[in-house]
Amino acid sequence: MQVLTFGAGHAEPARGATARFGAKAAGLARLHALGLPVPPGFCLSVAACDAVRRADGPESLARAHESLWQAVEEGLDFVEQSTGLRFGDPESPLLLAVRAAPAVSQPGVLATVLNVGLDWARPEAARGRIGDAAFDCAWHLLNRYLTVVSGAEGAPLADLLEAQTPQMPPVGRETRLRDLSPEQAQALLDAAPAALAAAGLEAPPRDARLQLRGAIDGVLASWSSRRAVRYRRRSGLADEPGVAVVVQAMAFGNLDAASGAGVFFTRDPNTGAHGVFGEFLPGAQGPDLMDGLSTPGSIFAAGSPFAPEQPGGAPRPDVTGLNLDEVAARIEAAFGDLVEVEFTVSAGRLWLLQCRSAARSARAAVCTAVALADQGLITRDAALRQVAPEHLTRLLNPSVDLRAAQRPLAQGLPASPGAVYGVVVFDPDEAIARGAAGEDVVLVLRETVAEDLEAFRASVGVLTARGGMTSHAALMARGLGRCCVVGCSDLSVDAAAGRFTVRPEGVVVTAGTVITLDGTTGEVYLGAVATRPADPPAALPALLTWADEARRIGVRVSVDDPAEAERGLAAGADGVGLTRTERLFLDADRVSMARELVLAYDAAARRRALAPLEPVQRADFVRLFSIAAAHAARVDRPCPVTVRLLDLPLDDLVTEDGDALAAVASRLDVPARTLGERMRALRTRNPQLGLRGCRLGLMFPEVYAAQARALFEAACDLDAQAPKPGEGAARVPLEIVLPLVSSAAEVRVLRQRIEAVATEVGKARGRTPPSWRLGAMIESPRACLIAAELADVADYFLFGTNDLTSATFCVHRDDAGRFLPSYLDQGLLPHDPFVTLDDAVVRLIGLAVAEGRARRPDLRCALSGAQANDPRTVGLAARLGLDEVSVAAHRVPIARLAAAQAAVDERLDR
Repeated sequence: MQVLTFGAGHAEPARGATARFGAKAAGLARLHALGLPVPPGFCLSVAACDAVRRADGPESLARAHESLWQAVEEGLDFVEQSTGLRFGDPESPLLLAVRAAPAVSQPGVLATVLNVGLDWARPEAARGRIGDAAFDCAWHLLNRYLTVVSGAEGAPLADLLEAQTPQMPPVGRETRLRDLSPEQAQALLDAAPAALAAAGLEAPPRDARLQLRGAIDGVLASWSSRRAVRYRRRSGLADEPGVAVVVQAMAFGNLDAASGAGVFFTRDPNTGAHGVFGEFLPGAQGPDLMDGLSTPGSIFAAGSPFAPEQPGGAPRPDVTGLNLDEVAARIEAAFGDLVEVEFTVSAGRLWLLQCRSAARSARAAVCTAVALADQGLITRDAALRQVAPEHLTRLLNPSVDLRAAQRPLAQGLPASPGAVYGVVVFDPDEAIARGAAGEDVVLVLRETVAEDLEAFRASVGVLTARGGMTSHAALMARGLGRCCVVGCSDLSVDAAAGRFTVRPEGVVVTAGTVITLDGTTGEVYLGAVATRPADPPAALPALLTWADEARRIGVRVSVDDPAEAERGLAAGADGVGLTRTERLFLDADRVSMARELVLAYDAAARRRALAPLEPVQRADFVRLFSIAAAHAARVDRPCPVTVRLLDLPLDDLVTEDGDALAAVASRLDVPARTLGERMRALRTRNPQLGLRGCRLGLMFPEVYAAQARALFEAACDLDAQAPKPGEGAARVPLEIVLPLVSSAAEVRVLRQRIEAVATEVGKARGRTPPSWRLGAMIESPRACLIAAELADVADYFLFGTNDLTSATFCVHRDDAGRFLPSYLDQGLLPHDPFVTLDDAVVRLIGLAVAEGRARRPDLRCALSGAQANDPRTVGLAARLGLDEVSVAAHRVPIARLAAAQAAVDERLDR
């Protein structure tokens, strides 16, 4: 079937209609089935339209057009019979609206042509049916046809005529010919062909069927327009399937004072509050309202047919006896959603022109979903699917106030949420000094190093030109709870000159200028833009409780310090999925000791360097375990803690600071020059592929031994404080993960060493060492390919998606921002692989999971990394059969909802 008809008491079955005819046609058919007034019309199928859009030659196009036009004639016959009017009749013509009908609404980017079938050059012939509105309809038809079909921009006819008709009233984008006399209106239309010819534009055909052909072709072409493609890229929408076309009898909102165009929502799209919300523009057609050229009033304001009869009274029904509140309630109950409806009032009669799932604020999304479920209009599963996980980000963190309506200066990666403004500072030492003095400072850097930690603490926000979601800047900012935007590739930072330049516009921002960061969206604004505090609605806990009941995959929190674990557990995490111990070595008061450790020449010197670090590490682990134990007691279930042993490229500890190097040389009792040679010998050509991960633990066994000792001593202390022996270990199961493993032999050797430390600590404490499990962190293609071997020696797998993606693409994540935006714009990649897992990486993980579980069926598999913070990645992890994901503290609620949606989708697919 190539055509779907609706209206005039007829609605064909809508089963599968959305996929075959688009959401617009399916919605109109449903509205009509509810007994609501819908102008009769028809929809051309996606398949029929696609044949025209994809035709690759004149013959192919001719065949596709012939087939499509047969469907058009079938639809036209239905509309003519339904209305009693004839398309192309010069005296009382049937006029049509032609609209794009995608499967998923794309408001504002696809084309519409109204009043098709009107002889625009002689509209007075139609005055017998639609009065002086015929001139206004002709004006709308001309302008819209020129932009949609001829490719002109703006309001071309108004632009062309304004200079050529000085004797006429002012002509502009807001011109409506119904406001002019018939003589003035006709004079403007008479001037149109010459003005168009002078501009190299062809006047639209006057023949009704030629107009319709052109309008349909133009609407189809809008699907492939640059604006539409960009919208789909940014919205994560696929290009396929293509678009259908709806052709509908016109309803005229420009007939008289009792006419107009409007939009209403079945409830407030800003708050989710019950009750109709909308706007109405008297004497107008849809484009007058939707193009933003005129300012409508409230749907219940004076002058609207829906205004209360008296101040404070109830809204009155329109002349057809339809009460708008009752109409909205019927639509919302039928669709089970907050619905946006475009309508026209024509001579006092209400017509519904189209409906769609309404765009809504995060607050409205949550409140509506919970309210509809509580009313029994939808299931809890359906409520979970109605809320986009990213909606929660704005609810749970401060953000830039969207009502400020200010254009961002630049766009980076949202590394740590929040919204702050402060003065630009380029020097970390200056940031520390000015922050200590109480000034709000935004630290702007090309990239970060370990020494910047204190400057992060002193700043309200951090902006970097380079780096990814797991760069130093991102990790440190999240750990400290600082707003951070990283990888802002359009920034050229010149710290020495105290300025940064934004490409391509060339805007220069100097030190001392106030900027605003939105770490929730990654946007950067010039000046102090208004911000909004986190303000989650009362309905949110219910939604997240339903999410926890529905999800089949665990959600844990990835942390850099105990405070972050506390935030993540409070946000609903099931445990600590990854503790990155690198932060323990990068604190300002510890980094010199860490340098001493790696620059030492022998084991004895390394042990001396580790001595002051061990109690510091142990204290951090005791605090981490205590937080987990307290959470376990509150929720009455175990709270596991996973600790990754040190995974720090040595280059992060190598310094060019002569004073810092001299201080380390003094403690090691070696000449500074000798230590400088040692430093240069340790520096690697590619730090990410050099001496890091478990290789570090194998080359410097004292490091992992010291970490294991601190872990087991902290676990023993926790167990000793428990009311019953062993209860502490039961409440906080300990998991140790080895980073960047590439062979089973590495795991085997390190397991033996860790076991030896556990036994040693047990003997020293006079008690049985706490139980623990050892995990292998899978971060390279080789590790995925030898998963069966690793399953023999490791208790579980933890996939590190950042390094696995880097290794798969041979691209470092901090460098990817230099070219990935161009790749995405050109469609060379479907999405940023450092934000959402790439298909090739998914296949590697799937292979490792399958082979590991073939060897060990009970093998637990988890996923961590920047991509785990993305809801789509959470869904992929669920479909891969992973047991859990580990995400940043502020992303825990988002991951809980995304995991629930994956479970709901899985049930629906079965």
